[in-house]
Formats: sequence, structure tokens, C-alpha cells
Amino acid sequence: MNYYCNPLNLPYKYQFVKHNNSMQGEGAWRVYREAADPSLVLFKDVYYLFPSMTAGFFTSTDLCNWDFHEFLSDMPIYDYAPDVRVIGDCLYFCASKRDENCSFYFTKDPLKEPFEEISGTFPFWDPNLFLDDDGRLYFYWGCSNMTPIYGVELNPKTMKPLTPPLEMFDSDNKTRGYERVGYDHVSSKNREEIKAMAEAMIAQMMQAPEEIRLANGFGDEEAVRRTAYSVMGDDPYIEGAWLTKHNGLYYLQYAIPGTEYNVYGDGVFVSKAPLGPYIPAENNPYSYKPGGFMTGAGHGSTLEDKNGDFWHTSTMQISYNDAMERRVGLWKAGFDSDGELYCDQRYGDWPVALNAPAYVNPEWMLLSYGKSVRASSGEGMMYVTDENARTWWTSDTARAGEWVEVDLGKAMDVRAIQINFADDYIEAELPEDAELHITYDERYIDQRSKCTRWLLEGSINGKDYFVIENKSEANTNLPHDFVLRESGTFVRYVRLTVKELPYHSRACISGIRVFGNGGGVLPEKAHGIVIKRVGDLNMEVSWQQDDATGHNILWGHSPEKLYHSYMVFGKCSQNIGALMKNAPVYVRVDTFNESGIMQGEVYELR
Repeated sequence: MNYYCNPLNLPYKYQFVKHNNSMQGEGAWRVYREAADPSLVLFKDVYYLFPSMTAGFFTSTDLCNWDFHEFLSDMPIYDYAPDVRVIGDCLYFCASKRDENCSFYFTKDPLKEPFEEISGTFPFWDPNLFLDDDGRLYFYWGCSNMTPIYGVELNPKTMKPLTPPLEMFDSDNKTRGYERVGYDHVSSKNREEIKAMAEAMIAQMMQAPEEIRLANGFGDEEAVRRTAYSVMGDDPYIEGAWLTKHNGLYYLQYAIPGTEYNVYGDGVFVSKAPLGPYIPAENNPYSYKPGGFMTGAGHGSTLEDKNGDFWHTSTMQISYNDAMERRVGLWKAGFDSDGELYCDQRYGDWPVALNAPAYVNPEWMLLSYGKSVRASSGEGMMYVTDENARTWWTSDTARAGEWVEVDLGKAMDVRAIQINFADDYIEAELPEDAELHITYDERYIDQRSKCTRWLLEGSINGKDYFVIENKSEANTNLPHDFVLRESGTFVRYVRLTVKELPYHSRACISGIRVFGNGGGVLPEKAHGIVIKRVGDLNMEVSWQQDDATGHNILWGHSPEKLYHSYMVFGKCSQNIGALMKNAPVYVRVDTFNESGIMQGEVYELR
């Protein structure tokens, strides 16, 4: 059986990004990995995955094992949000260039033939093509906190618009709580903070070279000022359109409120016609992962696979070195009997069996949360098991042989281990032959081969060790490598020894996440549950302290449709700000430990 674990185990490319007010000093380069905004399609019986800032694409025959391919021709690899669609016997590609006309590209075989260009006639950002059953071609775009999602019909031969741009819908964070900015939809800004941040941004942008300002559409100070106050304010970004047709209805998906937040997710509007009118679906946001090891589930695509099952892939947040530091996630999705689009993210960064249906409990439980850690040197050992991708252990040196070890407390039946490497303000020399490109800042995608090499060992007694996985000579660079032992291996101590890292950086491990069967008894049901409505768009869910490893808060607009979830560790309450005004809400709190999951009772929020 095939298994995977989010974020997807891909060789994410390193980005050199010039920051004019960097923590490393004026004009320093930040180096970190990034991939986001994934388009996933099935083309000639092969799955194709195109994320931003990848300088190529991935293919798979099973949605589990992925191979990377460089483009065979010059392509706009620095343009964000690549859109890919199957039209006839060709694969079409386009990407974002806000203030320049954007071209379309097509090929009959991306693996053997270069893409051919169709010169663009208008600019767009976050594009999405859609071919309807009647052969008519439509196009959607938008990425702004000032403008809506647009749609238009295109001439399929020239790719020119047949109609003026039409507004599909805009954000409304007064009635849709999930569209509000901020961590857990709570903005930390006040008016004075917004003013100070905007003025600082204006000063920085006006100091930038003219070509950078022009590339971003900031020709004069007034344009810079208008944009700065908009960006630093509390208006959400509405972006990342993707259209799916199902049973005669059109589901126009969009990302909200901003990629740097834990609540980055996808909403959906529904219509009987490709250009509207669209109304918000009852189940919103339909893709949403605010808790757990990796957060964020916005801006992506929805795929119908070879078997007629649906999947959703989207962007996951790290946003530590930079707001654009991100990864790619994949989840089971589908349409219920009422035609509502859903996405299963209840245990969205735990091992997933490809052939299991959505919303079944995971086969293996998390065994490593909160366990003791020791290391050869360094700081932050406790972060290796805190289930937070934004914190990590860092070794004192960059020498080969630095190690970190998790003690599970007793020997357990281990089935899978995810090893997560972090980037911590890497300092590296820009290659002499690097060709810089201008996006928001100067940028360079490092396409040189890199290796992340390590040795993973296990022990029962902490003295005698055996090899679980040896990648000491591997030629791969996988920051979220996934080690599968489906038949199980009994182990108490799990030790990772780092052999080699790109740029000779120090070892940074954000998680050694161990999954398997802990034995013992299931946790008790959550008790003392209190659910309070806080205004129109928020609810506070609390429960009494218990011995569970963690809790999963589920909710939805019907007791049979608890499609949303928020995984919580180490506390007994959680504010949820993703409600829709005047919509009914039903809530359930599940407990889980190393032995399994205990389902709670369903309550109606009043």
C-alpha cells in the first residue's frame, strides 16, 4: 500500500532573495526553500504537479512517488502561480505577471517536447484556465486586497478575451469570518501600527531601484503610498482561482486571506454558469488547516484522479525566513450527496493511505509529541517534538556527525517517521553566473544539485543501535523525508545523525515525527465542554484538562457535515474565527493519544 505524509516529500528549490532591510544586514541575501500555488492535473494517464518557484515540474503515476523534470525550453519560472490545464491533446501553461502581458504556452508532451508560446495580450495574476464540456474556454484571475476575482471567455485559438473582464465575486470579511487576516483571524494591528508600518514600507520601496518599482507597478510615490497602506491594512488578499465542474455546477475556488497566516485556506462559490452569478457555498472554507505541525491549506487546485476520486493540493505555511517560505500539501477531497465540496484535513499532516476513503481515522498515531530529546550540541532540543514546523533544534556547528535523538519513553511499534529539516537564515554566496530576476525583490532560484544526507538509527536500550534508514550517500535533497516501515519495527530511541547539508549549514531539525501503535487504552472523551459564540464570526471552544495527547475540534453547518477541523496540542481551549455570519454551527471535540481516537459528542452552537 502507498502512504505519504504532508508536506509532500519533494526536493523544494532554494531561493536567493534580496532583502533591502534584512536581519542579516542591509542588502543581504536570504536563502530558503519555497514551493507554493500548486496546479495538479491528470494528463495522458500521468499526474503533473506545477508549483511556483520550482523551475520545472513533477510527475507521478500514483500521487505518492514524484519525479522532478526541468523545462525543455525557456519558461517564465519566476512568475508566480503557474496554471496548468489539459485542453484537447495538449497541456497548457501560464503564470503571473501583474503589469505585463502574460503569454500562454502549450505542448503535447512536456517530457519530450518544449512548450510553444502564444503571445499574451493582457496582464493577469494568479491565472486559471477552464475548458467547458461544450468546448468554450474560460479564464479566471485575481490576486489583490483591492480588486475581486475576475472571469472572461477566451478565443481558444488566439487566447484573446471575447468579453470584457467580469467580476465573479469579492471578499467580504464582515460576513465570512475565514476571510479575516491575522493569526487565527485576529489582527494584531492598530491604526498607529498600520501607519508606522506603511510609512516604513514606503520609505523602503522608494529607495529600491527604479526597475524593481516599475516591475511591481509602482511608477510614482502615490502608487507606492496607496499600495503600502493597502498591504499593511486589514483587508484580505483574495487570490488563487481554480474552477471545477461537477454534476452541471461550477465551483469557483479561491484563496484567502494571506499566505503568511496559519489560517490561509480556500473558499468556494457555486454557480450554474461558468461566468456566474456565483454565491458562496454553505461549506466554507472548504480547505482549511489552522493547527497541527504544518498549517495553511490555501491556493491550490482540485483534481479528479484515474479512479474518479477527488484530491485537493494547496500551499502550506512556514513563513519564518520570509512570508513566501512555503510547502505543498495534498488531501482527499470530494462532493457529498448534496453537491457540497469538502476536503479532509482532520489529521492533515499525518501519514495517509492513498486508497483509504476521506474522513476515516488514521491507521497510525503520533508517538513523538512532547517526548524528551537529547542532542550532540545546540539549542532548542524540545522543539524537535513540539509539533511546530516553525521552531527547531539547531546544532552548534556545521560539522558532519551532529545528532539529535528522541526518547519515546518505551519501546513502541513504529510504522513511519517524518524527518523535517528547517532553514534558519542561511548565509550563502550568490553564484557568479547567477541570472537575477525581479519579482517583489531580486531573486535567484538555485537549480544546482544539492544533497541532504543523514543516518537514522533506532535502539531499544539506548546503547545498541540498528539502522532504520541510511541516506549517508543519497543524492537527494528532501527537507521532509518520509521513512516508511509498514510492517513495523520496535524501537524506543530514534537517533538522527546529520552527514551533509546544502551550503554547509548547521543542522536544523523542526521535527522528528514518529507514528505507529502505542498500545494501551484509548483516551477518555473530552468532558466539561463549553462552546460560546463571540460576536457573529467567532466561537470559543474549551474543555477540562485531561491526559490526551491532543484534541481535534470539528465543526460544520450540519451535524452530519463536520468538514472543518482544528488540531490542538497542550491547551484546553481554542478560538475559532472562521464562522459565516448567521450560519448554523455544530461542534465536536475528539481526543487522541498514542493508542487511538475517541469521538466526542456533537453540540449545537447557540
